[in-house]
Parts: sequence; structure tokens; C-alpha cells
Amino acid sequence: MTAPGAALIDTGPLVALLDRDDRHHPECLEAFRRLRVPPVTTWPVLTEASYLLAGVEGGPAALLDLIRCGAVHVALLETADVPRMRQLLLRYADLPADLADCSLLRVAERDGLATILTLDRKDFAVYRLQGRRALTVVP
Repeated sequence: MTAPGAALIDTGPLVALLDRDDRHHPECLEAFRRLRVPPVTTWPVLTEASYLLAGVEGGPAALLDLIRCGAVHVALLETADVPRMRQLLLRYADLPADLADCSLLRVAERDGLATILTLDRKDFAVYRLQGRRALTVVP
């Protein structure tokens, strides 16, 4: 179960948090520090982040440390979530939406989350939960 008031966290901010050379590091660190409860992500997001952190010394291990210490929570996806994620992939194919984005959208809908830490403002400005409600994007 997701904690009340939790926000989602996308690939870009996770990478920026752990890569001090990332130009978004300061703003993502500040946004992360302002959260009252640990943010929530998904395994597809962690897979993307790990790939992007491969060139950062200790990056993938540090990503797992965020989970191990409870600084980031992982929302589990079930087989029952797949049909909705597929609908989202098809609906936003023109962006194109990817599996990581659709996994976050599904968790937002399923768990009633309304805020996301993302650097992908362009796509997340278009995405709608249940076809109507936009997520609040930070930083």
C-alpha cells in the first residue's frame, strides 16, 4: 500500500539525484528533500535508471541503496495491471509513451497518487489519469 501523500518518481530525477554531474542534480535534490514521505517508483523505471547510471561510478548500486534504505519505495505491478498499461501505451503511442511511463501512470491511477517528480514535462503534461486528470509535475 502506498503512503498517503506519496509522490511518484520517474527515471530522470533518480538519475539526477545520483549523478552530481547531471545538470538537473540541484533541482532534483531539492525536490526530493521537500517530500514528506518517500517517493514511489516501479521496476521499469529502475531498469531505465540503472542503464543510464551505468557510466556513473557506483550508480546502479546507489540506486538499489535508495530502495534498500527506504528512501524510495517500489510499487509492485501485477498481471491485473497489464491491460491498463497496454491501453496507455496504445493511447499515447504518438508521443511515444514507454513502459516506464505507463507503469507510473497505472500506479498513479490504481493507488490514487497525484504528483510526480519527472524531468519529462512534455509527455507528462499530455498524460491523463482515467482520461481526465493530469498529474502535478515537479520540480
